[in-house]
Amino acid sequence: MVQYQPKGVCCKMMQMRIKDNIIQDVEFVGGCNGNLSGIGVLVKGMNINDIVPKLSGIPCGARPTSCPDQLTKGIQAYLEAKGVNVAEKV
Repeated sequence: MVQYQPKGVCCKMMQMRIKDNIIQDVEFVGGCNGNLSGIGVLVKGMNINDIVPKLSGIPCGARPTSCPDQLTKGIQAYLEAKGVNVAEKV
C-alpha cells in the first residue's frame, strides 16, 4: 500500500495499491466523496504511466492543483522511491 499526503486539496490522504505499475485500488480520505470515488473507479486497472499525463496539472477552482493532480504527484513519488527518473517517464 502506497500512502501519499496531498497538498492544497480537501483530501487528507491517498492510499494506492499498485502491482506491476497497475493501479489495483485507490482510497481517498476526506474530500468530495462522489468525485473521488469516481476517480478511483476510473483509474483502477490503469497503468500508472497512462494516468500521470492525463490527470497532471488539473486545477480545482482557483486552486492551482486538484485531487486528480495530487494523485499524479503520489504516483510520481512512488516512482521516485523505486528509483525511476520521473522526468523521463512523463
